[in-house]
Amino acid sequence: MVVVMRPDASQRDIDKLIAQFQLQGLQVGITNGVGCTILGLVGDTTGVDMDKITINNSVERVMRVSEPYKRANRKFHPEDTTVKVGGAAIGGGSFAVIAGPCSVESEAQIIDVAQKVQNSGAALLRGGAFKPRTSPYSFQGMGAAGLDLLLEAKAATGMPIVTELMSEKYCQLFEDKVDVIQIGARNMQNFDLLKEVGKLSKPILLKRGLSNSYEEWIMSAEYIMSEGNENVILCERGIRTFETYTRNTLDLSAIPAVKRMSHLPIVVDPSHAAGMYWMVEPLALAAVAAGADGLIIEVHNDPQNAKCDGQQSLTPEHFDRLMKKLETQVPWMGKTLSRG
Repeated sequence: MVVVMRPDASQRDIDKLIAQFQLQGLQVGITNGVGCTILGLVGDTTGVDMDKITINNSVERVMRVSEPYKRANRKFHPEDTTVKVGGAAIGGGSFAVIAGPCSVESEAQIIDVAQKVQNSGAALLRGGAFKPRTSPYSFQGMGAAGLDLLLEAKAATGMPIVTELMSEKYCQLFEDKVDVIQIGARNMQNFDLLKEVGKLSKPILLKRGLSNSYEEWIMSAEYIMSEGNENVILCERGIRTFETYTRNTLDLSAIPAVKRMSHLPIVVDPSHAAGMYWMVEPLALAAVAAGADGLIIEVHNDPQNAKCDGQQSLTPEHFDRLMKKLETQVPWMGKTLSRG
């Protein structure tokens, strides 16, 4: 249920109404919009008398929300959410590019890539320390040592780091060392993990599952937000379809659809969607045109010898060309390009 307060409602009247809802066992989310305050009621609202609320002189209108997701619902929070990380911002009119290698392989590699993508305009550094791989015999990442190398790259460039968390047992380690915690497609419905990262203070980048609907994806964000962490960034990374030519099928329809459903920012990962480096640029440009709030792109300084996903990684030179093209599109989209 959503309660929209009148523009002239006093803080005292708002606090009184909030206390009334809390006595009924409801949680109240407060959004201070332009010219009004919106109260989002979470819990069993079946016993709430809408008529009694409506006749309150401080209330503009009352609406029931039929969707199962509440905190992530645009009805609860009409204005776009902006997630700020260091000097970068994603959403609410700000656009940021996250770039870096699929996996951290060495100190020289990660620092070299970090410096080059930053020079091209990337605002955040991505890099896998723990890698979920389909085969148990594939490179699984450097683990905690990889996190330390990411921190070295951060120290050298000042760029916030984005990396994937795979297990609840590493939550505190990531809370201490990582700026944005990524939940990968395979863990999108790992609800115990979602609850745990919901208790952390760091922003969460939530990738869409390989075969999940928009509502299932947003419901996973709801799991995180229900634990108190409302800094969630959604990431469309392609879904599994009958097409076998590309690694996945990039669903650009997700951008306008999810923006209508939710206030959370949405970024696009064209690298995992295509699985081929030469498709990354056109898909990235298409994502911007569709209204994405950011991009996450794999960049490697030696793709042919990469330990993970070299075939979908851009070289720093190719990434630089893409960023120059993006800068001509971003102002046209009415966005602000965040730089590290």
